[in-house]
Amino acid sequence: MKKTIFLLIAIATLVSCKEAVKKEPRKPVVKLYALEGGSIFVKKLEVFSQDTTYTGQTKQFTDAYYVISHPKGNLMWDAGLPEQLVVPEPYDEPSGVFAIQRPDSLVNQLASIGFKIDDFKYFAMSHSHFDHTGHANYMKGATWLVQENEYNSVAGDSTKIDPAIKDLSNLQKLNGDYDVFGDGTVVIKSMPGHTVGHQVLYVDLGLEQPVLLTGDLYHFQENRDSKGVPSFNYDVKQTLESMEKFEAFAKEKNANVFIQHSPADLERIKKLVNQK
Repeated sequence: MKKTIFLLIAIATLVSCKEAVKKEPRKPVVKLYALEGGSIFVKKLEVFSQDTTYTGQTKQFTDAYYVISHPKGNLMWDAGLPEQLVVPEPYDEPSGVFAIQRPDSLVNQLASIGFKIDDFKYFAMSHSHFDHTGHANYMKGATWLVQENEYNSVAGDSTKIDPAIKDLSNLQKLNGDYDVFGDGTVVIKSMPGHTVGHQVLYVDLGLEQPVLLTGDLYHFQENRDSKGVPSFNYDVKQTLESMEKFEAFAKEKNANVFIQHSPADLERIKKLVNQK
């Protein structure tokens, strides 16, 4: 009798375990594609410091933007340089700091990975500087996910609004971190300082490490190592606080960090996601 009872308990336990496994939700399949929204040759690297650290130095940046594919919709992160800069030779902008050029149009770049402009449910930018708003005007059909204070700073005054974003009327104002699809796989993290509403992006691709895109919290690796703050940042103290918060979050998640203006990191993330 006792043996029968023990056997029934064992069977019931096994069945309940199997049911628990069945009910455990599967992680959605998330994909990421990295595209080059421009080339930026920095002729006066000293602007990326609060002192004379980089005086006389130059540096080559890339200007990456990203497509994140999720079963609940697609997100575009950042928008590179304007398409007017798809030109044969780099353009020396008036300040004398940058020589800039875009390799191709948004339509062509999206076609290379099998997407169209109308395929996007969401659009978000790390911040609203010109090298991140470039083709934003094409994203009118998507919901613009933007920190409310960032929106107010760039779109609140109609006389100063960036033409790239003036037609983005379908928007969702954020106040802090935001889980885009509600399942923890794609999360916008508020990291102010570079601009008033600067943000970074966390993406869980189901790999050994999740991906963490820096926006312009950092511009190059040495900048990250030394916690260097560019001369043109909105708030130095906020930037340093965001850097601490970012590094703590990266450590907590064991994240693979990609600096968006780093040419080496652009190639590294393409290899990671096996992008041709």
